[in-house]
Amino acid sequence: MAIQATCRQIGDVSILDFSGKITLGEGSALLRKTVRGLIDGGQKKIIISLYDVDYIDSSGIGELVSAYTTVKNASGELKLLHLTKRVHDILQITRLFTVFDVQSDEDTAIHAFR
Repeated sequence: MAIQATCRQIGDVSILDFSGKITLGEGSALLRKTVRGLIDGGQKKIIISLYDVDYIDSSGIGELVSAYTTVKNASGELKLLHLTKRVHDILQITRLFTVFDVQSDEDTAIHAFR
């Protein structure tokens, strides 16, 4: 399944819902473009929901790290939401689980912003 992304706003929080595969090429490019578009538009609180992402490769992981860095450099915060088991395991193996603020509940993630 090709990657798809939808963006919705709840207050001042932008929630990006991704579905499909985040891989080298279209998947990682869409993630990069979407996050940078939000930052360029002045958004500082971003949640990336990965509930329907069934596969992520090293390029996709790299783009998540890049998105985190981009948001941090813009004085914003990025949180990950609804990790699938596969994505969770990859973040554990790469020790990136300690870098990202990972939430399992959308309301908790929204209220976790400072």
